Amino acid sequence: MDALVPRLLVIGASAGGVSALQRVLGALPAALPCPALVVLHIPRDRPSRIAELLDPGSALRVREAEDKQPLEVGTVTFAAPDYHMLVEDEASIALSLDEAVLFSRPAIDPLFESAAAVFGPDVLAILLTGASSDGSEGVAAVRQAGGQAWLQCPEDAEASMMPASALQRAGADAVLTLDEICECLKEMK
Repeated sequence: MDALVPRLLVIGASAGGVSALQRVLGALPAALPCPALVVLHIPRDRPSRIAELLDPGSALRVREAEDKQPLEVGTVTFAAPDYHMLVEDEASIALSLDEAVLFSRPAIDPLFESAAAVFGPDVLAILLTGASSDGSEGVAAVRQAGGQAWLQCPEDAEASMMPASALQRAGADAVLTLDEICECLKEMK
């Protein structure tokens, strides 16, 4: 597959997502030419240590989102506990206390939908393992805006429901194993 060079990379994961994200973030090149935003379903009622956990294994800086934070090349930004993370405009993100989506806040759909609304065809969305249908509407929005969506192959995912639901609802530009996703990401420079 030819390496796509998006202006924004958005990634969503849930059940089984920590180990999948360790591999994906480890594959991102130091010269990744776009910001990366990640939603992982995490508990609302306690601090997240996900950025601290994943930062040492990434060539990029990994941090937790703050409201009105600029979108930064060379940085992977994770949604904070109990906040949806939205792409506000081409320069910044916003945190939202809007209602939970499919019992999750942060949720993947709001991130993917807002990324599609702002960046249109210049978004690459990657949906990984998970045990809900969150992400399906977001993948549909990205593809309808002309962006690309890569889904983890449901048979390869620790929890297949999330990528399978998105595939059924919206299709995909690529359905890849985690190894294949990582290989494609290594080429993005």
